[in-house]
Amino acid sequence: METMEVILSRRSVREYKNADVSEKLIKEILEAGMHAPSARNEQPWHFLVVNDRNILKKIMEFHPYATMLAQAPAAILVLGGLETTPDEGYAVIDCAAATQNMLLAIHDKGLGAVWLGIYPRAERITGMRKLFSLPANVLPVSLIALGYPLEEKAQEARFNQARIHYNKW
Repeated sequence: METMEVILSRRSVREYKNADVSEKLIKEILEAGMHAPSARNEQPWHFLVVNDRNILKKIMEFHPYATMLAQAPAAILVLGGLETTPDEGYAVIDCAAATQNMLLAIHDKGLGAVWLGIYPRAERITGMRKLFSLPANVLPVSLIALGYPLEEKAQEARFNQARIHYNKW
């Protein structure tokens, strides 16, 4: 797909076929995430790939919007390493850019995904920290549920001229 086609046609997908996503595809998706821009080129991200059904179901116990994990074959937890960037603000922004890159790569590869927010919800951060035994200097930012989409979603027109301002409000 062309870049604009990927951007304009990507949609959140919450229902997946019963088919595993190959390690090769996961690696390509992670590579896209690692090519995101980051403040001062710190690249603070870490990625935790989850494809164990029992672990995916445990996430549903503390994340109220994670019901799709019951059928998603995999998820990627995007983490911000605070060892080089003690200010979590930039790490969160950098991880958001990595998340978006991966969402676009996932769509381009014929897969579907949905972005599940973790940060700044304390109960979700705490849940992820406990479930994965994360060190204190690693901040869970987002979770991407992914798999082969069960259905095709139509492209939406989202361009809104009223949201554009030039030179002043």
